[in-house]
Amino acid sequence: MPTIITHAAVPLAAALALGSGRLPWAAALAGVAAAVAPDVDAIAFKLGIAYGSMAGHRGLTHTLLFALLLGLAGYALAPRWRMARWAGYCWIALCALSHPLLDMMTNGGVGIPLLWPFDTAHHFFAWRPIEVSPLSLKRFLSARGLSVMQSEILYVWLPLLAAALLLFAARGLRRQRHF
Repeated sequence: MPTIITHAAVPLAAALALGSGRLPWAAALAGVAAAVAPDVDAIAFKLGIAYGSMAGHRGLTHTLLFALLLGLAGYALAPRWRMARWAGYCWIALCALSHPLLDMMTNGGVGIPLLWPFDTAHHFFAWRPIEVSPLSLKRFLSARGLSVMQSEILYVWLPLLAAALLLFAARGLRRQRHF
């Protein structure tokens, strides 16, 4: 899996691209929470639940169904964010969905049951450039962890930052044309 920091990168980049006028910071922070929420299933390791089972890590919380259900929180919170309910729903569902999609780009683990319950297979993308992150802090603070961060910066952070800055600049140019 990518690090929790990198899972937060998707909603943060989207928030930068959209700007606070379109996406309030409270919604952006909720998007970050939704993007990291699927890893709550890591508690399964402490409970002795098998890795890859639907109740374990990379199980139920790494599915499209989970993302769609979590989107209901965005639907409920949207009025507080002064957003249309459908926009709040889509925002949170897409942020949650970014998590398993990033995990499908890693080079380790058991894959993601993205389409469960319709398809029980665990999937990866054909292109898997992200180094899978070690789960222990001790192993993360090693050469292995440095390798993970380098792959995440190269294949996630830099492309997201470039896309966000381009969209941010395009919004600025569009505003200038209206004056």
